Amino acid sequence: MAEALGQTLREIRKARGKSLTVIAGLAGISPSYLSRLESGDRALDRRSLIVALANALEVAPSEITRTAVTTAGEYEEDRSLNDVRLALLSASIGEPRGEVHPAAALSARVTEVLTAQRDCEYGLVGAALPGLIADLHTTLTAGRDEHQLLRLLVLTHVQGTQAWLGDIGASLDLAWQASTLAQRAAQRLDEPLFAAVSSFGTAFGLLAAGGFDLAARTLAADDPGTATPEDMQVSGMLALTSSLVSAAHGNHADRVAALEHAGDLAERTGEGNAMWFGFGPSNVGVWRMSVALEAGEPAEAAKIAEAVDPEALPSPTRKSAYWREYGRALAHLPKQREAAVMMLRRAEQISPARIHRHPFMRSILAELLAKAKRDAVGRELRGMAYRAGLHV
Repeated sequence: MAEALGQTLREIRKARGKSLTVIAGLAGISPSYLSRLESGDRALDRRSLIVALANALEVAPSEITRTAVTTAGEYEEDRSLNDVRLALLSASIGEPRGEVHPAAALSARVTEVLTAQRDCEYGLVGAALPGLIADLHTTLTAGRDEHQLLRLLVLTHVQGTQAWLGDIGASLDLAWQASTLAQRAAQRLDEPLFAAVSSFGTAFGLLAAGGFDLAARTLAADDPGTATPEDMQVSGMLALTSSLVSAAHGNHADRVAALEHAGDLAERTGEGNAMWFGFGPSNVGVWRMSVALEAGEPAEAAKIAEAVDPEALPSPTRKSAYWREYGRALAHLPKQREAAVMMLRRAEQISPARIHRHPFMRSILAELLAKAKRDAVGRELRGMAYRAGLHV
């Protein structure tokens, strides 16, 4: 059984031989709060706090959030993970060992994979990715349709491989390999829109590692502008990501400015799906919730959720994110435990992996579980916690 974040945090602290008082002081929190984080009474679900604790303990943030895969083989997509890893490694050393195919056929396969990823069909994505990665890189090496292949590689590695690895709880280092391959393709292609897609993936990798300054600079360097509807949608996604980075960094002014910019662009573009981002007014609402939660404002996140119509969200991925973030917000508010559990259950029904595998959500479940009563909601919660691999 995998451990909750709090248990991992306590293990690292004790291995370092440090007291609650010392680590709490270095992280800028009280010893009592750190104790509650370690016991699971408080959820560890903010990047800024994870990074502060990692710095205090002198470890990488990923050491604290290392709660990835629960029971090996439990999910269909688990069986594909090592094949995806090998495909990425082979492509990285220039030995993809795939087959050469026409660009049109590869484009159709990329569309199928990205559609399945959008629809949370992670088993299908995992089964298709190894062969697709190998064939894309092999066809590129053969000198076929270079520009089209490079575009397909950027989209596949950011919106397919990196997104899939994140959703199933794979290691951050493996997702970074996908981001690096996308970055190589984007640099070789030298087209602003695809550079922006690559920067989005790179920024998320940096954000997870606590590289807030680097993430902010990456996003600012590749903003495609607003000359076309596609440009506006991708620029809006970079603005949303920039706002999340600013929230993690504690920069209120930049966070607000980026959200306002994204909101203005969404009003101009309406609902869209340029570069598979699904950018539009409804998606901006979900991101506002995430940004408020990262800033430590769960009441604001819950208020935003009430103004978002989940049925207007463009995909199962976004719907799952809405219910997940709504539940996460309510879990931090008094007398909202039952509602929080119901929201998280809705998210789980759409995409189990995005609840079971995400370290933030496992920490939320651990906190709720510590407070659960032996009632119907408690049984629902314990079921989710069990499926997530937590001790029940």
